[in-house]
Amino acid sequence: MKPSLFKLIKHQFQKASPVLQVDLSGKHVLVVGANRGTGLDAAKHFATMNPAKLILACRNQNRGDAAATQIVRDTGFKGVETWLLDLADFASVTAFAERYEKDGRLDILVENAAVIPQKGQKMTKDGWELTLQTNNLAMSLLGILLLPRMLETAEKYQTLPRLVVVSSAMHYFGKLENRVTEAPNPLQVLGAQDYHDFRIADNRTKRYAETKILNVLFVRALAFHLKGKSIIVNAVDPSWCKSDIRDGSYTGIHVWINSILDAMFAISSEQGSRQLVWASVGQPPGEEEVDLNGKFITFGSVWEPSDYIVSEKGQKAQERLWEDLIEELAKVNPKVRQIVDQYLSS
Repeated sequence: MKPSLFKLIKHQFQKASPVLQVDLSGKHVLVVGANRGTGLDAAKHFATMNPAKLILACRNQNRGDAAATQIVRDTGFKGVETWLLDLADFASVTAFAERYEKDGRLDILVENAAVIPQKGQKMTKDGWELTLQTNNLAMSLLGILLLPRMLETAEKYQTLPRLVVVSSAMHYFGKLENRVTEAPNPLQVLGAQDYHDFRIADNRTKRYAETKILNVLFVRALAFHLKGKSIIVNAVDPSWCKSDIRDGSYTGIHVWINSILDAMFAISSEQGSRQLVWASVGQPPGEEEVDLNGKFITFGSVWEPSDYIVSEKGQKAQERLWEDLIEELAKVNPKVRQIVDQYLSS
């Protein structure tokens, strides 16, 4: 259910729990969007846990290399690599996944990259609205293409890999319109050039909330279809962090308002990154192990997702969007359909 505004604000001010520390010896960790912000800070934390390999998936080679250098300097860990990945280009996602075929092992995948719409509509060369492709379609494509690596890792090394999708509490403040969920091709409707007028600030905020809803729906659907498989898939909210992700999204008075809200409520990206780490390796305290599969995690605990998502309407939208997602991604890469047929239940 939707938390009260008071509850969300209260959590922003609570003392951050220490970063969780576990032994990652022998394991391979992949962090998408790891050259700055919560992604970089999460990668630093993973580096202190002695993984066999830490891969930073970044859009820019120079920035990725700079992040890797910083991690080596700050932690002493030298098993860090930078791999190029541009989520605004499906060909880049496919090439990345094909490269990972040769690497084999994958224990933790943190899908962290995201963008907020800027003023004026932007379309990718693949024909999708930039925010939708980056935050949802490409992230889903990457997760599905790497799924065989994670399941084979589970079987070969007797481990329990985790796929963590970074979402947001913003999903509590939106819903998908009927014109999307009732359309024959929901994602094409949502990703069309004329769906939103991005000159209007409220529409840019609405689009970001829509992508965060889709993140949670994807995690819930994937977890459902992975029933019985040795893998945990979850969504995590790093909370409201100081970040440059909103730069260019706001104009006029909204810039001033955002800067004030940042100063009043935002936590550091390092504090936010602790939530990514917790979702990747954590477990709530208690005698019995809590099922984290398909769950929405924030502040080191499982929260119920929005009323819309858990409603009958939301559950129907979840499965309809899952079917449409697989159909669209199979057009991009036929391996998607093969993976779904081989590893996922209907």
